[in-house]
Amino acid sequence: MCGIFCLLSLSPAHFEWDKTVYEHLKRRGPNSSQDLTVTGKNPCYQCLFSAHVLHMRGLLTPQPLQDNTGNILVWNGEIFGGLPVTPVENDTAVLSERLSSCSSPSEVLSVLSRIRGPWGFVYYQKAGDYLWFGRDFFGRRSLLWKFDAEVLTLSSVAAHTPGAAQFAWQEVPAVGVYRIDLKAAAEAGSVTFEVYPWAYSGNDVISICSETLSQSVPPGCTAVMNQSGLVLTSPVCPLNMSIPKSLNETEAHSNSHSLVKDLVELLASKDKNDEVNCLIDVLSEAVRRRVQSLPFEGQDNSPPNNNNASVAILFSGGIDSMILAALADRHIPAHQPIDLLNVAFKLQEPKKQKESAKKPKKHKNKPTESKTAGAASQTFSPFDVPDRITGKAGLKELQDLNPERRWNFVEINVTQEELQKMRQGRICHLVHPLDTVLDDSIGCAVWFAARGTGFITEDNDQRPFTSSAKVILTGIGADEQLAGYSRHRVRFKMSGHEGLVQELAMELGRISSRNLGRDDRVIGDHGKEARFPYLDEDVVSYLNSLPVWEKTDLSLPRGVGEKLLLRLTAKQLGLGQSAVLPKRAMQFGSRIAKMEDSHEKASDKCTRLLTG
Repeated sequence: MCGIFCLLSLSPAHFEWDKTVYEHLKRRGPNSSQDLTVTGKNPCYQCLFSAHVLHMRGLLTPQPLQDNTGNILVWNGEIFGGLPVTPVENDTAVLSERLSSCSSPSEVLSVLSRIRGPWGFVYYQKAGDYLWFGRDFFGRRSLLWKFDAEVLTLSSVAAHTPGAAQFAWQEVPAVGVYRIDLKAAAEAGSVTFEVYPWAYSGNDVISICSETLSQSVPPGCTAVMNQSGLVLTSPVCPLNMSIPKSLNETEAHSNSHSLVKDLVELLASKDKNDEVNCLIDVLSEAVRRRVQSLPFEGQDNSPPNNNNASVAILFSGGIDSMILAALADRHIPAHQPIDLLNVAFKLQEPKKQKESAKKPKKHKNKPTESKTAGAASQTFSPFDVPDRITGKAGLKELQDLNPERRWNFVEINVTQEELQKMRQGRICHLVHPLDTVLDDSIGCAVWFAARGTGFITEDNDQRPFTSSAKVILTGIGADEQLAGYSRHRVRFKMSGHEGLVQELAMELGRISSRNLGRDDRVIGDHGKEARFPYLDEDVVSYLNSLPVWEKTDLSLPRGVGEKLLLRLTAKQLGLGQSAVLPKRAMQFGSRIAKMEDSHEKASDKCTRLLTG
């Protein structure tokens, strides 16, 4: 993973770095930093490329990478499939070689269409004076753009400058890739983007693409569909939109028998077993690719340190992170630890302490919660937030699943003072250009979790601990595909399966602009890389191929009906109570939402970010 940057100047002007942007880029890529400038003549343009590399694959390959004919690549991505990359190879070098052999737009698109994995890139094609750039199909890597005074800037990360709304940063829409004719741009003094959209089969995707672009193109620039009608081939199959005729849309099961027993009974169905086993196969392979694609061992003489984890998981103890942990356990050598990153924001003590004295009676009826907290449940801790309680319960399940593995449960505790300090100094820039209350809450929670600084408990002793893992697995994508959010249940109640299918189609279509760019910027700030197994192309294609009623059943109660297929998968993997935990959003589970104005709505503009 890298911090990539490109500045295109259409007039010979001196360029001064925004020091904040440059520092953010360097933190993303601590292993190698360098700049490279090319100048075009008749007419004149100038491109400055800057790349900051986090070494993740094969041998360390500095960027920008320039080939023998003058083409330049800056690449922030991972090739997990589609193009062959051996363990000793670096995917930047492999991609550069492939692109170097391309002499037409269709050949460039063919190479990019084959890649399986997340990416953002900028590519200078010297023959013809073209600049290509874009993000992968889901937008799993951040890329921002802005245009100001005949200067176009592309960057993995930006900086928030109060009052700079006219030339504001925006996320590059993940609707395809873009090409600029540099000579034409220099002559006109303005930039036109030729768009090559993702498509299943042509025009429908192109019309959606046009609507999205019209709201996102920087002022002073123009976006047009390429004249040849060329497209990128979608890496996933279309969503199965079929609607059942015979299912009762409104029947709800409110009986009170054991939800775990319900799942066991459902697993006994042969048809469900088939789907569960197929999902385990594709998801396990997705996790394998992401936990084994690591820096090539043997490039130096230092022996691997088996006390340090290479992989961490954003871990709440909920079903999404539990399944990732169980599958990672299959593919990471048994002698290596796995870090489970669990974040909690400090509860307000005075009022809560008085209330806590009244709660033990209720806990007696909930053996999993009292077991989870153990002795600690007898005394109030301001960090005993819901995700900490379920996280400890999940840790016990994983220890039972594989007692030989060293599971580092990292308790990351955040006070309001530290939250305010880091939001103002760092996080507000990383979340930018997103600016809602929800972006603030999730951005801050993910930043502190990914930093991995807290403590672990060994033999009843707590000691300070900071995760060494450079790969962080996150469960994003599961709720969007398997109807995990409460809004899905509302839509199902109002519009049945037809409305639910439309909601799920919208979820996946907007995941790049709502979540993924932000999460990539926030996690990357620690010199770590976010990897998203639930958004692996094979996983998405498999889930897209299933009719909605095979994936979820919202007539069943919370904790069973939503993400039903994933719950069945959890049971098949040997997990227990975590399989029936209802969805709890990170901002509520970590209790960051309780630290701020309780009257705010998630979609409100967040003044804490805007004034940061």
